[in-house]
Amino acid sequence: MSFVRSAPRLICLMIIALGVALVHATSAFAQSDPLPSWNDTASKVAIVSFVEKVTGQGSPDFVPETERIAVFDNDGTLWVEHPMYVQLAFALDRVKTLAPQHPEWKETQPFKAVLDGDMKSLAASGEKGLVELIMTTHAGMTSSDFQKIVTDWLASARDPKFKRPYTELVYQPMVELLAYFRTNGFKTFIVSGGGIEFMRPWAEKVYGVPPEQVIGSSIKTEFRMQDDTPTLYRLPEVNFIDDKAGKPVGINQQIGRRPIAAFGNSDGDLEMLQWTTMAGAPARLGVLIHHTDAEREYAYDRDTEFGRLDKALDAAAITGWTVVDMKADWKQVFKD
Repeated sequence: MSFVRSAPRLICLMIIALGVALVHATSAFAQSDPLPSWNDTASKVAIVSFVEKVTGQGSPDFVPETERIAVFDNDGTLWVEHPMYVQLAFALDRVKTLAPQHPEWKETQPFKAVLDGDMKSLAASGEKGLVELIMTTHAGMTSSDFQKIVTDWLASARDPKFKRPYTELVYQPMVELLAYFRTNGFKTFIVSGGGIEFMRPWAEKVYGVPPEQVIGSSIKTEFRMQDDTPTLYRLPEVNFIDDKAGKPVGINQQIGRRPIAAFGNSDGDLEMLQWTTMAGAPARLGVLIHHTDAEREYAYDRDTEFGRLDKALDAAAITGWTVVDMKADWKQVFKD
């Protein structure tokens, strides 16, 4: 008799439990795609397949978490790099800000070209001219002062095309990818030709990558006591250029492990992808972001001053690297 009396209550509990299970199942299904801003194309399949292979227990390609290192270029791979590198835009603005203190710049290149808005003459100054700009505008201050200048500039500067802060012009599909890799036990690093102290103030907030996992170009610094306060003072001398062949060197110096996945978008990333993928087992992944979307962003590859993709694009066909077609593979470019 007690079971009969309890039956309706048991049935109700079973129905409630079933309903809760269905809700959880539906929610899990809705959230099952870790890369919702990616179209279901071969590029997405290749990336997901790689992650499943190296993280699956019992997989012949299984890689322990301690060895799951993924490296990402920044300019053109994680955020916009046209019409010029963001750090170059910062340097140009710094020249204009500092110009009243340097009247001689009105007649001295490459500063004259910047003040006159003469980008042709600036480009003609070549790497030497650009290095001089960087050294002049990024040095002569403490590291903490420079960090504040960068942070303040990024808060007010706007991209000329999209009229949005540069930190909003990060690629949503790549932000998802960073999170997806970390969820699967990867340690993610930024490896960029850009300045390490230019990226560190905001990389964690924007990408979820902490400062100690940012590798970049640097200028020399020295320890100084200023008003009884210990500081690091930035000198107008190049310390390390983290570009092209410098990227594998920087990875080795800072990480001490060879990555198993590398993401780039230009010839500046060629050696990083070679270093990552041309090393035999375990399974390795090389990915190039190909800018093909003139409507939502930009379309460029072999014929551009910023982010030229020429030799690396040819190498991809030989090495089997995944080439992400921005127009075809991404549902959206920036976060709405």
